[in-house]
Amino acid sequence: MGDRTAPVVPHAQHGPGCGCAHSIHRHQHHVGWNKDFAPVLRVAPGECVEFEVFEASGGQLSPTSTVADVGTLDFGRINPVTGPVFIDGAEAGDVLKVTLLGFQPSGWGWTANIPGFGLLADEFKEPALHLWQYDASTLAPALYGRHGRVPLKPFTGTIGVAPAAPGLHSIVPPRRVGGNLDVRDIATGTELYLPVEVTGALFSVGDTHAAQGDGEVCGTAIESPMSVALQFDLIKNEPLAFPRFTTPGPVTRHLDAKGYEVTTGIGPDLMEAARAAVRAMVDLLSRRHGMPAVEAYMLCSVCGDLRISEIVDMPNWTVSFYFPRVVFD
Repeated sequence: MGDRTAPVVPHAQHGPGCGCAHSIHRHQHHVGWNKDFAPVLRVAPGECVEFEVFEASGGQLSPTSTVADVGTLDFGRINPVTGPVFIDGAEAGDVLKVTLLGFQPSGWGWTANIPGFGLLADEFKEPALHLWQYDASTLAPALYGRHGRVPLKPFTGTIGVAPAAPGLHSIVPPRRVGGNLDVRDIATGTELYLPVEVTGALFSVGDTHAAQGDGEVCGTAIESPMSVALQFDLIKNEPLAFPRFTTPGPVTRHLDAKGYEVTTGIGPDLMEAARAAVRAMVDLLSRRHGMPAVEAYMLCSVCGDLRISEIVDMPNWTVSFYFPRVVFD
């Protein structure tokens, strides 16, 4: 991109209700990570920015989409991130502290079973789609057809800075510098710490979700366009091997109220144990609530938690899948 320290003209408009001095429109986005992408904004440490974010399809799916649209998705447009933002003074070896100030949800989202994607992709081969409508002001639990109500917790699925390695890098896998982390607790009030590898850090964010279970087992959450306000600070010369974060309080309170149904998978292969735990929950929900298996699978992805319960009692490990009873009670 030429001189990476060249000044970038910031946007002057203020984000609604967030108090940020800068905002970035969702069309100022990129797909993939590249240290040579030109920044769309330059800010000083201590400033905040409101980012308007596409949902994971990059606008290919909408509130009027049908399941046929899932089969025609252009994967070259999946998971766009808004940015990048150049943070003054950021250098390789620093840590970028990102504080999540708040979200402005859109009120709609989607969850899909995408053929070839997900923990049980070999068992759920046909596309499926669920469209969500929710109250963006109250974030009341969202209806899942006639089957239940899912508590909401907006967060950013993809959040990170540019890697130092040259060239274009896929947006799909998470990385040392962040990226497609899909950690539902990177939500309002969380402080995220990212290792900086390039001058200016080159921060971007996208893939906002209205809710997700730990594991995102079918490959999608409640994929929902939003705006998110973030504040940036620098920590100089502090070693950090991988991202870390601090939460402002309890992280599962929105799901804990009625307890959980839990299934397990046990064996010498963690991935197979995880698959067994999820498969057992899909079967349980299907039998108990009379829903098609693929609907149960997608519901597990948006509100169930996949956990490693034991990884020391060789040769077998225990993986548990927690499904919140509050969804149906």
